[in-house]
Formats: sequence, structure tokens, C-alpha cells
Amino acid sequence: MTDEYEHYEAVVVGAGPGGAAAAATLARNDVETLVLERGVEAGSKNVTGGLIYAEESAPYTMDDLFPEFRAEATERPVTDYYLHNVAGQQVETFDITDLHDHDTEWSDAVLRRRMDSWVADRVHELASETGGGLLTEVRVDGLLRENGEIVGVTCDELDPIRADVIIAADGVNSELARDAGLMDWDEPEEWFQGVKAVVDVPEDVIADRFGVGDDEGEAHLFSGDLFGDVRGGGFCYTNEDSLSIGTVFHLDSLVAEEAEPHELLDGLLTHPLMAQWLEGHYDEVEYSAKLVPDSKKAAHPSPHEGRLLVVGDAAGQMQAQGPIIKGMNHAVSAGALAGEAFVEATLRNDPESAGDLYEKKLYDEGLMAKLRPRGYRAARVLGERETVTDLADAVLTSGVGRRAVSLLGDRLEGLYSSPRLSQIVPDTRTPYVTLPTVIAEELGDPVEGEADYEPKSLLDRIGDLTYDTDVGNAHIELRDDSVEASGAAVSACPVSAQDFGGGCYREETVKTNGDEEKLVSLDTQPCVECGTCAVVADTDWEHPRGGKGVEFKQG
Repeated sequence: MTDEYEHYEAVVVGAGPGGAAAAATLARNDVETLVLERGVEAGSKNVTGGLIYAEESAPYTMDDLFPEFRAEATERPVTDYYLHNVAGQQVETFDITDLHDHDTEWSDAVLRRRMDSWVADRVHELASETGGGLLTEVRVDGLLRENGEIVGVTCDELDPIRADVIIAADGVNSELARDAGLMDWDEPEEWFQGVKAVVDVPEDVIADRFGVGDDEGEAHLFSGDLFGDVRGGGFCYTNEDSLSIGTVFHLDSLVAEEAEPHELLDGLLTHPLMAQWLEGHYDEVEYSAKLVPDSKKAAHPSPHEGRLLVVGDAAGQMQAQGPIIKGMNHAVSAGALAGEAFVEATLRNDPESAGDLYEKKLYDEGLMAKLRPRGYRAARVLGERETVTDLADAVLTSGVGRRAVSLLGDRLEGLYSSPRLSQIVPDTRTPYVTLPTVIAEELGDPVEGEADYEPKSLLDRIGDLTYDTDVGNAHIELRDDSVEASGAAVSACPVSAQDFGGGCYREETVKTNGDEEKLVSLDTQPCVECGTCAVVADTDWEHPRGGKGVEFKQG
């Protein structure tokens, strides 16, 4: 039966940076390449903070593959990078541009809808020349197997498709990586959750308030007590005529603190420092969210199985290097290396060896060393023990610790700018909350003023999004509706909240035969497809069918 299915030399699933890099590399080597994208347009399902880097040490960069990329598809170059240590209205700002510039050829702010759709047009042109092309609104839902071996993909909208190689670039919620048994959603500590608001701000206002020219831009990070005890921080990136403002937190910390993502974002939006930039110009145009893998824990050391090669977020390839987050650039490198591996394996008349060759390239090119730094693995053995964290926090908040912070003063800025130190930062509240709070209290200055606006309500944020609801085909099913099994989703889901009836997850009191029981209910219509509930609740989770569900206009 499978012999009757359509066949391509290569099928690439997902038209984001990793998929685009893979497809371009394959097509330029005359490999018949079909790209399948589940959104109505490339980028319509994708969200980033976000900055894309071009590392000097990387084997591939986006402008290597698409020479007009920076001129046509990005927002602003990021020329300055700041970290704000916050304690209430006290702020101490470190210039960590040196860390940002380390191994960096260039870095640009991007919005995914604009970026991905432009790149996808180039990919379609290239792939069409091979007899392939790019199809949108097609959800690849699984792997096609023959005698137990992977031979292609299955789709909701098309008949199964056979291929000599399948490159899964289908994002953090990859159904192909899960189908192959390469990735799972079992451990909340392996994931970050990012939530973002895009705020329209006129170009001249950005230039004035951030002091930037046409070819300049800034990145600002926030840590300290602004977000309570949740491990993570906030960001603000300058686009051409908007700001990307958001938060990124360890998912297990969000759950433990029962924090609500939209409220954490509101805390950032209304901080006096942010209010100075937004005064008179708070016009939030899109709210979005996504999961982000922590590569130090989640990056797959051998991301392939048979004909399947997995790249980018789907393989956990997102690097949190202290305050620097790099993901799209690694997806580009991995995607191009996967394509390169198949081309070389085919030339050797051994296409089945493409996966092993891809893995070798990831290590030989130094990508895996960045994603899983040895220094962090050694540091976490001791540094992430609760007793060590408690002791470190006790010392820092003591008179002796505060005195040490005061004496170090400006030298702390240099320590924060160290690439070596940034790679071994432990995943505890000490670097995210305690230390920056003490730094702000001891070294910071008060920021005056308050916001002259109120952030949008969660109901309005959901209402402003574009949905094509797949009526009668819910893409998430709640397997266990008990509070114990799935209650964490009520607060952790970025479009849900306690006492909010308009989100995905709600806690309800049900009366049966005179007894009361608290249960969790689910409505998938407001879903932004981040995947949070797949990790923190007992669900069956899959993507909506092609073209259905949420459509991001900014991303």
C-alpha cells in the first residue's frame, strides 16, 4: 500500500528557521524537497521574544542562506544590551553588551510572522526548482512506518507521503519527535514558558526614548523581586515601530509559586522604568505565549531515528546562556547541518547514515557543547541543591553579604558579562531573584513615576487574537479532571486564571448526591497552542488541524 503514496527525496516539516535552513540546503543541492507548514502562512503559528543571532563560530547563519535576510525580514540590529536588577522601584542597571557581543557577528530583533513568511517565499522558490515546494495549512500528525521502519509522514489533510529523509522542524511541541520516542513532556523543569505583548510605539518615539538611530536597537532584561519568587525574568526589545515586552520563567517555578503568567507580564508592563518608555503610547496589539526548551537539560544528544532528523526546538536546541537566550540561530545551524548530512550520505550511496552523520556534525561544529555546556553539568551537581540555595540566599541577604555586594560595586557588571560564568549559572532563585534584589537594594537608585495606563485584561487579550476554531475537533483532551492531576493548568496556562471563566482551564465545584468536589474543566477555543498544559496537566495534546486554531499576526 505504501508504494502507492507520493514520494519525495526529502520532506521538511515546519517552515520556521530550522526548517527553512534545512530546505534551502537540500534544494540548493538538487534534492527534491517538500516543505509542509501547518499555519495559514509561515510564522502564523510561531512566537519569539525575540532576537536572532549570527554567531561567528556558527557553521551557518541566516544571512549565509538568505543574503537579503537582514534588509527584508528583521526589525532592528541590537547594538546595546542591558540587565536591570530590580527591588521595588530601586533599579541598578548593568551594561552587558560585551556578553551579548561575545561570538556575535550580528543580532537583530525579529517578529516571526514577518520573518518567517519572507523566508518561506524564498524557500518555496528554491524547493519548486527541485520538483517540490512549500504547502501551508497541512498538519503532519505522525510518522509513516513500514515493517517498523520510518518511511514517511502522515497528515490530516493529505494522503501519507513517503520520503528518503524527514527533517522535523515542527517546533517545541513536535509531534514527530514524540512519535519517534525522542522527546517527551514529562519534566516541567526542562521547560521555560514565555509570554509576550507586542506594543505599537511610533518609530520616532522609540528613537527618542531609547536614544537609538535607524540602525540601532536595544535589549533590556529584568530580574529581581519584580516577579516574586518565580525563577526567570522579563525582557523588552526595540522593533522598528513596536516593542516586544515579555517574561520567560522556568515552568516548574511557575507551578510551584502558583503564579499567573498574564499577571507577571502586567507587573513588568507597569513598572516605573517601563512606564517611562511607554508613557502616552501603550497600544498592545498582540498577546502570545510559547514553551521554550532548556537545552542544558532537554537538548537531545542524538536527535535522529532512522530516516527522521530533528532540529531546533523540536530537539530541545535552545540555549539559555545566563541572561542571553539563543534559539533560532541554533535551529538554523542544525537545520542546515541536517540537510548537509543527507546530501553527503546520499553522495556516499548510504542515505541511511544521514542521522549518524548529522549527530557527528552537531558535535564537530561545537553546537552540542553550547547547548549542553560541561561547566553547567558540573555546577548543578552542588549548586542546585536546596540546602546550598538556602545557604547562598542567607549569606547574600545578611549584613556580610550586602557589604560584599556594596564593595564589589561596578565589578559585578564585569562578572555578569563573563561568557564563561554565564554558562554555569545554576537554576535556582539565587541568580534570578535573591542576588539581583540585593544588588538593586545596595547599589540601585529609585525610578520615579507610575504608569498612565492599565494593561489589557486577559479577556481583551484573548478577544483580540484571531482564531479559526475547528468546531467539533478539540485538539486537547483532559484525561484526568481532578485538581490534583490537572489543577496546575488553571494558573500556569497563559490564557487561564483563577476565578476567570473565559480561559482554557477553569476550576469548578461540582455537587453530586449532596457531596461537593472540585474539578477542572477545559475549553480549547481560547488556546494559544503553547503546550503548557501538556506538561503540567494530564492531557492528550496535539496541534489543531492545518490552518485551524490561533493565528498570530506579529509572533
